[in-house]
Amino acid sequence: MRSSGILMHITSLPGNTGVGTMGKEAFAFVDFLKKAGQSKWQLLPLTPTGYGDSPYQSCSTFAGNPYLIDLNLLAQEGLLKQEEIDSVTWCSREDKVDFGIQYNNKSKILRKAYDRFPGSEEFDRFCLENGSWLSDFALFMALKDSTGKSWYDWEDGLKFRDPDAIWKARTELKDDIRFYSFVQFLFDRQWNALRAYAKKAGISIIGDVPIYVPYDSVEVWASPELFQLDAALRPTDVAGVPPDAFTADGQLWGNPLYRWDEMERDGYSWWIRRLAAAGKWYDTVRLDHFRGFESYWAVPYGAPNARGGHWVKGPGMDFVSALKKALPDLSLIAEDLGYLTQEVLDLRDDSGYPGMKVLGFAFDSREPSDYLPHTYTANSVCYTGTHDNMTTRQWFDTADPTAVAYAREYMCLTEAEGDVWGTIRTAMATVSDMTVVPIQDYLDLGAQARMNFPGTLTDANWTWRVSADALTDDLAEKIYRLTKLYGRLAQVEETPAVIKEN
Repeated sequence: MRSSGILMHITSLPGNTGVGTMGKEAFAFVDFLKKAGQSKWQLLPLTPTGYGDSPYQSCSTFAGNPYLIDLNLLAQEGLLKQEEIDSVTWCSREDKVDFGIQYNNKSKILRKAYDRFPGSEEFDRFCLENGSWLSDFALFMALKDSTGKSWYDWEDGLKFRDPDAIWKARTELKDDIRFYSFVQFLFDRQWNALRAYAKKAGISIIGDVPIYVPYDSVEVWASPELFQLDAALRPTDVAGVPPDAFTADGQLWGNPLYRWDEMERDGYSWWIRRLAAAGKWYDTVRLDHFRGFESYWAVPYGAPNARGGHWVKGPGMDFVSALKKALPDLSLIAEDLGYLTQEVLDLRDDSGYPGMKVLGFAFDSREPSDYLPHTYTANSVCYTGTHDNMTTRQWFDTADPTAVAYAREYMCLTEAEGDVWGTIRTAMATVSDMTVVPIQDYLDLGAQARMNFPGTLTDANWTWRVSADALTDDLAEKIYRLTKLYGRLAQVEETPAVIKEN
């Protein structure tokens, strides 16, 4: 069935605490999606942000991001006082997240909520049901607080997880451990409420699972045998991608690589647990850097860039088959962007997972394009753009004039319709089963609204927020009509009142 949705991360929502949260603005966005006839809401990873404030560099693959917890809801429950929330200057600009302010204040104010929390059977049950990951995660966070260091700089007893040292830490840091469990309890409760509301409105959630985890993560500390580390627990090779037409030195991500042979021994149970947990959060999972499961770029640890790396075969179809057997109902999208060989394309096709088609890549003349709509198949997801590339407006404003002329001719763009809305129309008209459009494109926003500049560390990354008055009924109606025109209208029981049929 043809469908469509909007890409916008929760942090980009408006609100009064400096970052988008799972509060009333998130519920209002669900209402907007329904009015606009959409059936999908695509998000970036919901896990805690890490290096460079990136949601793709999280210290845990199972934990939720505490920045997304809505403080106003906690005030309504009596766990916070409104004046405690209002006393913090959460941002200097309404259109940008200041992650430094979040880092310095969110935990402090959540501590106040924790101090008022009397405990409950629901909390105890949450801790018990999630103990397989929560126990290590809460201890990991408590130890990072108490030491002020990354796990690989801890004293050897903790670094190498000596049972006596771990028992002593759990005893001494008992209250801090309970606090971090409490924070995850709050996240879980608020996320489940938002997701239930979305489900009732007919909105499915598309989530994102990065292929790699960072070195300073609880997963590497708790399961070092699954990663390419030496006897001192230092990485041997790390992740990246090779040089291409856009990056002369490639991209050096620095994540420890997996020991796929070790993972294979128990049927990839670590990955199955990870994706099973994602399946509880999301209706569909976008699996990041899918090509890395066929072959991955391994760079010697300590190298200054990714140029000296080499390709290493990944687990391929053996891994995919194990996933399908263990999680037969899990819906996946293969993020098949980047350097694609025939082997990668074959793995994607053999998996049956839909790949991604990005119109923003279709008209650049620097390399041959497989992203022109006439090459698409139905089993794909068409995007005007992603969080990692220019907004469509920015592309038309800055691209080579020859490429712009080609795009306008190919998509039959007119001045009356406008370049951006004509591109959205083209995406909606493709044979792809699903179309996803970033909210920045629906708002016709330029460079100032770009979400991420890969390979850079600036306060422009991950910080964009939508204006509180941008998501209007008129915009919802315009999206609705285009969605209906191309047969992607969500199946709802009744037409929203805002939509006026001709």
